[in-house]
Amino acid sequence: MSLQPLLDAPWIIQAHAFAAMAAFVLGVIQIAAPKGTLPHKALGAVWVALMAVIAVSSIFVRPSLNPGLPLAKWFSWIHIFTVMTIFSIALGVRLLLKSGPARKHHARPFIGIFIGGLIIAGALAFLPGRIMHDVLFGG
Repeated sequence: MSLQPLLDAPWIIQAHAFAAMAAFVLGVIQIAAPKGTLPHKALGAVWVALMAVIAVSSIFVRPSLNPGLPLAKWFSWIHIFTVMTIFSIALGVRLLLKSGPARKHHARPFIGIFIGGLIIAGALAFLPGRIMHDVLFGG
């Protein structure tokens, strides 16, 4: 295991990967820790910001690896997670801004992002030929 392949990658990929690692750790903490506390609210805001960084940076991963790539080829099937993450962030934040019982449902879209965006899409980052595969298993 070596971080060198990631450290040699373009900065947008580094930002994407390090934000994802931080969001995964914070997500586990958020799921396990007591809800409604000041730390839960503060860490939740940081987690939402990290997920926004991950979603936006994911748009630029392919072109950073292939400079000059036409816009039509920037996206692949995995970018469905980008769209789902953006919509889920918006829904979760909207539910948080409501009062009453609706606020309690904010966890649903955020847990969906955690499972879909961090666990499933994250696992796909370790497939052969990808930078994170090289980090974990060598080049």
